[in-house]
Amino acid sequence: MKKATTVVDNYEFRLSNELKLLAESELRETCATRDFALKAIRDWIESNPRIEAARMDASFLLRFLRAKKFSVPITQEGIERYLLLRQSYDFFTNLDMNLPTMKTLLNLGYIFAVPKRDQFGRRVIITRPGVFDPYKYANTDMLKLHGMVYETLMEDEENQIRGYVHIVDCTGVSLPYMTLFTPKEAVRIIKNAENTLPMRHKEIVAFKMHASIKFAADFALGLVTEKLRSRVKFFTSLESAKVIDRSILPLEYGGTIPMAEMIESWKVEMAAKQSILLDNDNMRVHLDMYSMKAREGAISALKQLNCASSDNDKGQLYGLQGSFRKLEVD
Repeated sequence: MKKATTVVDNYEFRLSNELKLLAESELRETCATRDFALKAIRDWIESNPRIEAARMDASFLLRFLRAKKFSVPITQEGIERYLLLRQSYDFFTNLDMNLPTMKTLLNLGYIFAVPKRDQFGRRVIITRPGVFDPYKYANTDMLKLHGMVYETLMEDEENQIRGYVHIVDCTGVSLPYMTLFTPKEAVRIIKNAENTLPMRHKEIVAFKMHASIKFAADFALGLVTEKLRSRVKFFTSLESAKVIDRSILPLEYGGTIPMAEMIESWKVEMAAKQSILLDNDNMRVHLDMYSMKAREGAISALKQLNCASSDNDKGQLYGLQGSFRKLEVD
């Protein structure tokens, strides 16, 4: 395929039987639906005039299909919005962990994933916004590092299927942090975090949140779906968060391995994916074919576009869900 920046591979499910059954029960993923969807998405990318180049390896496309439970039309919209936002904002490109600011924030442990999975096999991501100095660093630094961490994790197929747990330590976060983003920026970040990033957020636990920040958190929760809202929980301390297996967390949070060791382990994991993350910059869309609102990240703007490249494509691709039901019955 002419637009492919990666090899168009023939996918074979190589994960455990447990994960195969989980993907089928939770994501509606079977061999038939997966093969059919991968071909449909690849054909759509190739025929979409707005997309100049994109990854077409199965693992990359499956992260979107799995996050959208194999709804092809919703996946199309998600991929196009993702490609557009990557190119519209500089902080989504050149995700190099060796950039001085990124290196400093990683060493501080602003955000990292713990080495062990939780009791459900999910990766646990710890974010410590209190170590992010709002007077020293820009909001683009924060977003770039989040993008770097999430992109690293999304390369793992097990993570795509099992999802993620987020733990947010709000120690030291107070009113000055409210100045990092304008209300408009905050709204678009929150909405795109749920709708554009192909991540299955299973639990979000925040603790030690200052009263001045709780009001902002409540505002943010009003912008997400009820499904995601129900997975967010606030606690006065981590000790009171019984939903978390603290044994897999850093020593400072009740586990056995010091946080500094976990941070170093995470940096090694990130380094192994660096070349892939940097090569993602080869993906391109034609920016002049999108409205200013779409380029700024307005969720509603891309919905107004026909994600298929022509009326014929639209009829063909947007009818795939019916075909999926038939495939599953057969």
